Amino acid sequence: MQVEWYGQSAFRLTAADKTVVIDPFGDMSAMAASRGMQFDYPPIDGVEADLLLVTHEHIDHNGVESIGGDPTILRSTAGVLESPIGGVTAIASEHDEAAGTERGPNTIFVFELDGLRVAHFGDFGQSALRDEQAAAIGRVDLLILPVGGGPTIGADGADAIIERLQPRWVVPMHYRTPRIGFLETEEAFLELMGNVERLPGPIFDTAELSVEDVPVAVVPAAP
Repeated sequence: MQVEWYGQSAFRLTAADKTVVIDPFGDMSAMAASRGMQFDYPPIDGVEADLLLVTHEHIDHNGVESIGGDPTILRSTAGVLESPIGGVTAIASEHDEAAGTERGPNTIFVFELDGLRVAHFGDFGQSALRDEQAAAIGRVDLLILPVGGGPTIGADGADAIIERLQPRWVVPMHYRTPRIGFLETEEAFLELMGNVERLPGPIFDTAELSVEDVPVAVVPAAP
């Protein structure tokens, strides 16, 4: 399975003839200027998908208009849902520690692609993963997890989830890079990980990743 990180929480996952895109964004320059913040990731353009997942309805996560190919769209929902890649488990969660009353709901999406079970946590902000959420997620091969703190969990919260789910690989997301001027960096999170693989670019293939001494933190370069 090929994985590409576009920045923040946006990913493209491709295997065989199916492509999944998660939390895309378009041109963020107007939003960044109005809020006085840096957001320099390039707008996603020229990308097509069979399935498009939106974890929550914030502007840097729900840019569905930037994705072509007439995809099936599952957005900010919960349930076990049919899709072009088979069943997708959408697990209700919150964007904050106050039952969603501060920043709203968030969906954890879990699905299988190329024989691998993937969990994308969106902007998960709860103080801890609840038992029923962990049970619904189940076994995980590739865990995509926010680590930058602020409106989501930070290093310690991410580490606790990894300890509980025991994935093969963890891809950190939603943290400060040279492209954005807010959130914390990934460094505090990586200090908690025993195995770290930094990549030279934003694209990687899971077939080329280490399967020994897991879990491994896989860190794509910022696009």
